[in-house]
Amino acid sequence: MRPFAPYLAATSSYYRMGERQQATGEDAFAEMLVRLDVKAILVSVNAESATGYPGTTNDHIASLVKRHPDAFLAGYACVDPWRGKAAVIELERAIRELGLRGVKFHPIMQRFDVNDRRLYPLYELCSSLGVPVQFHTGVTGVGMGMKGSGIHLKHGHPLAIDDVAADFPDLTIIACHAAWPWQDEMIMVLLHKPNVYNELSGWSPKYFGSSLKVEIAGRLQDKFLFGSDYPALTHERLFKDWESEGYKPEVLEKIFHRNAERILGL
Repeated sequence: MRPFAPYLAATSSYYRMGERQQATGEDAFAEMLVRLDVKAILVSVNAESATGYPGTTNDHIASLVKRHPDAFLAGYACVDPWRGKAAVIELERAIRELGLRGVKFHPIMQRFDVNDRRLYPLYELCSSLGVPVQFHTGVTGVGMGMKGSGIHLKHGHPLAIDDVAADFPDLTIIACHAAWPWQDEMIMVLLHKPNVYNELSGWSPKYFGSSLKVEIAGRLQDKFLFGSDYPALTHERLFKDWESEGYKPEVLEKIFHRNAERILGL
């Protein structure tokens, strides 16, 4: 396994994070959210089997939520999908004992197919517990431009989510990001599957494709959720860009918080 630091460096370079001031440290990040009147949901990824990097523990995520209740509404669990039964046991512990409210997967980083049936016990657990599953979709900044990264973008295709949605109709599925360059395929899944939603972090809405902008303002406006992907994009910029796109106030209210309140039971 190669060190994980180059992946993070590639991400930072792609998003030009070094060109702007960032809140460094957990307490500073929480204080920034409170100042901006933002309530965040903490997410992380466990990609140890794929990268050799252990990442954040669920205990740490839960501790941050408890320590900063004014900043964090909830936290999502992260488990290594290649750990089999151990991943199922850890996910159940994170939800039942630690109070985490869902699970986040990054199929590209973790190097798995979303519709791989070996992961179905994880989805079965989430469906039975009534907690959502989040999947990264579309391109990723992780390893962007990095020679020999070993990253396969095909794992981010949203059509694999359609298989899971069909096989687990009671499971709440949240596709993360704008699914570029497969935005139309993502829209197709959102339209067809009532249990699939789309969180739009990591992109300024100025750069959404025209078909996505139409759906946000129209028939699928109840399916989309705001997300930041901080520090890739600052909240200040995102609020400004969303409000400059000409969406009706009632649509922005849904995107910013009402849809999340309904879909996530917040």
